[in-house]
Amino acid sequence: MGLLIDRTKPVSFKFDGKSYQGFQGDSIASALAGCGRWLLSRSFKYHRPRGPLTMAGQDANTLIQLNKEPNVLADRELVANGLDVQGQNYNGSLDGDRDAILGHFSRFMPVGFYYRSFFKPLGAWDKWEGFIRKKAGLGVLDLDFQPEYYDKAYLFHDVVVVGSGPAGLSAALKAANAGASVLLVEEQPILGGSLTYNRFDVEGEQADQLREDLLASVEQHANIEVLTSAACNGWFADNYLPVIQGKRMYKVRAKECIVASGSFEQHVVFRNNDLPGIMMSSAATRLMKHYAVKPGNRAVVLTGNDDGYLTALELLDQGIEVAAVVDMRNAAESDAIASAVKARGVEVLTGHTVYEAIPTRGNKHVRAVDVRRITAKGEVASQSQRFDCDLLCMSAGYMPVYQLLCQAGGQLKYDDTAAEFSLSKLPKNLRIAGSVNGVHGLSEVLHDGERAAIEALHTLGLANGEVAVEVNCKRRVNFDWPIFSHPKGKDFVDYDEDLQAKDIVNATRLGYRDVQLVKRFSTVGMGPSQGRHSALPTARLVADATDRTVTETGVTTARPPFSPEKLAHVAGRIFDPYRRTAMHHRHKELGAKMMPAGNWQRPAFYGKPEERDACMHAEAEHVRNKVGVIDVSTLGGIELRGPDAAEFMNRIYTFAFLKQPVGKTRYAVLTNEHGVVIDDGVSCRLADEHFYVTATTSGVERVYREMMKWNAQWRLDVDITNVTSAFAAVNLAGPDSRKVLEKLATDIDLSPEGFPYLAYREGHVAGIPARLLRVGFVGELGYEIHVPSRFGEALWDVLQEAGKEFDIRPFGVETQRLLRLEKGHIIVSQDTDGMSHPGELSLEWAISRKKPFFVGRRSVDIVMAQPQTRKLVGFTLPKGTKKPEEGHLVLSSSDSSADITGNVTSCEYSPSVGSIIGLAYVGIKQIEVGSQFPIRVDGGDVVQATVVDLPFFDPDNARQAL
Repeated sequence: MGLLIDRTKPVSFKFDGKSYQGFQGDSIASALAGCGRWLLSRSFKYHRPRGPLTMAGQDANTLIQLNKEPNVLADRELVANGLDVQGQNYNGSLDGDRDAILGHFSRFMPVGFYYRSFFKPLGAWDKWEGFIRKKAGLGVLDLDFQPEYYDKAYLFHDVVVVGSGPAGLSAALKAANAGASVLLVEEQPILGGSLTYNRFDVEGEQADQLREDLLASVEQHANIEVLTSAACNGWFADNYLPVIQGKRMYKVRAKECIVASGSFEQHVVFRNNDLPGIMMSSAATRLMKHYAVKPGNRAVVLTGNDDGYLTALELLDQGIEVAAVVDMRNAAESDAIASAVKARGVEVLTGHTVYEAIPTRGNKHVRAVDVRRITAKGEVASQSQRFDCDLLCMSAGYMPVYQLLCQAGGQLKYDDTAAEFSLSKLPKNLRIAGSVNGVHGLSEVLHDGERAAIEALHTLGLANGEVAVEVNCKRRVNFDWPIFSHPKGKDFVDYDEDLQAKDIVNATRLGYRDVQLVKRFSTVGMGPSQGRHSALPTARLVADATDRTVTETGVTTARPPFSPEKLAHVAGRIFDPYRRTAMHHRHKELGAKMMPAGNWQRPAFYGKPEERDACMHAEAEHVRNKVGVIDVSTLGGIELRGPDAAEFMNRIYTFAFLKQPVGKTRYAVLTNEHGVVIDDGVSCRLADEHFYVTATTSGVERVYREMMKWNAQWRLDVDITNVTSAFAAVNLAGPDSRKVLEKLATDIDLSPEGFPYLAYREGHVAGIPARLLRVGFVGELGYEIHVPSRFGEALWDVLQEAGKEFDIRPFGVETQRLLRLEKGHIIVSQDTDGMSHPGELSLEWAISRKKPFFVGRRSVDIVMAQPQTRKLVGFTLPKGTKKPEEGHLVLSSSDSSADITGNVTSCEYSPSVGSIIGLAYVGIKQIEVGSQFPIRVDGGDVVQATVVDLPFFDPDNARQAL
């Protein structure tokens, strides 16, 4: 019937303009195979016909094009009614690709020929580049694609088991039965791994019965959560595992991790080993068991282990004629299995190999194979036997799925006698079981899964005294040299990159002896398959060519992700906690349009969303002419206490703080080791050994972390505490702000002489203990009032009541940003980027030149001493001009295609100034006051902005000093 399909639900779709029919549960590749369509794609370099190789999403042979997505794996993507599928990487038609002629010129395109062919004579690359770019690349992007919903979720388990083959199922059950919370992750659509397609005995009944028994226990177990069609895409420290399922990325944390990922079946290298109809033995059995598709009518099985005989029996049971079993070994390991095949009338040739596959016209399919006796390592006799066939199943052995384990620091070792890899030096809390651990007998695999689970349970304290016993399995599954180079080539080591055996050898002859360098020079293993099938033959060829062992050469580094993941998975919606200030409900009652600011929700403005500009301008004019109040509780707050508090401040910030007077505030700029501005705030000196310093809303966590890091090195006598959540705060601003505050702060001298600009005071506001800062981010007479957070709402209420006679109004963050822009004040992370140093921001005045050190001092000096390339300047545009948006590009000339010299960071229309104002990075030749520079705005239009002095409003700061 096929484990994955439902024959009662037919599905119609198109492939390359022709209609085909499959069934629900079919992959595109299996549905096409069921219709006799085997040619799915063209190879990257030579445009050779390619068909299914693994039927498990482990190769690039099945890459196809969907309407809105290129490079889709046809053996993974399910068919759906009305689906329109195209082949990829062809010129003309998939069946009649005109670029297939490139294969005839392969001798002129040896490994690395790009590097050596187009750099001379001078200018040659300019002529070749267009042609090469036109021919390169796979698939077509849909530039009108609309983003889809992707998200993330979080899972926490005692044990995560990666892989649901017999080892994984056994491990999951053992751990769950002991009381552990288990997550079972399976890349394929169904549980069971090799039990779903492989044959383990002559009768072919053992796997089905075992899978049925194991699944019945797993699916009913309350302690086991199952994720199918889910790829564990990496291993990170402390068993942090990103698992991708559909459009969701699970961020999984596990106390214990058991990797039972199995192994990749390996191909044999011989001439034309890439023809459609040549596939891994496991691919043929997957087609039969998963999809009820006959992979051919007459087959030859090429094997280096006993699994090939079992594949032959499965083919025979499915009504497929088996012309021969070609065993590269001198004898089968199991006489019983070999005898069962011979008893079915199948010719068995031991000590032989396929030397060449003979194609149909146009290399569309295999039609026969040339079989020869192996005479020495990689060499064959001159006499040959021909077997007609339309299917060749091959298995040179198995390579452990080592990627996650090597990411975890595991070390691969190769046993030259057994021709097999083993894994060692795994971190604690990470274990392996099954064929990835070099265990291949079915009963041994089951016991190995239990052994890994018992070890994990011991760490969790749930083992109940049970002892983990090492499993000894002597079964050999790998043939030591399944590489038979042909004088005419086309013996492919890497299907993705069309790399032949001679390409790898030639790379070593050119001096690239290290396997990592061979990879980079030849691009072997750099395609979509990421070396799943090319890593082992490449290591063997490099070792042989350089007179070393595979253990000495090793294989190329495996890095995450394990399988392709979309940017949407990384950028998808995450668990997004947000915080509310003490006054949050007051803002909602007043009709605030809320916006995110770091982790906080803040009022953007008060009014209807569609009237944003009008609301913002009205609020700004009210602050300039009367009095307004804004909730600034989200500002970061950090307290420093101790004998070395002043010394610490002096080292961490750019300004001088050793002699900062008590009762005064001072602007504080923070740079990192590279001299880049990463935050700013206001430092208040409360006492000789006590500072209270503010930080940006989104940056306070970083600032606190930096402070803790540096003091771990400096070991100064200072306590550092993040008190952001301990305080609520408002900024009362405007010409009438002192009048409002005088009604409430009766124990503080609020006169200009008693509480001047930039001063700090403590007292009570309406009986609430408060810290008051005379600062002016919005450029008006103003007071920041910080109170214990439990009094935040009460403070807001008393200010509203006291301000009624002065027509007090709340204003939001968008308004505050406009007001600060009028004063030319920067916002770190909006007007700065990862390269902004103080000189570019005109913050030289905030750097003390007298003190010998601050964090980033050396870098700041070096960078600012270099010729500058850009600077942040203020600009204006006449009212009615198309307004630039943040991120719009500054150009070197009025031509919309001119070179980019900078970008706009802030821009708004200012009712106080009567024009559009903004800040932008411009080229160093564009910074003169009065000069103009072009900005490319929406629609590709270019507007001419004029550089002006900052600030735009009240240049003498007369309003703040009232």
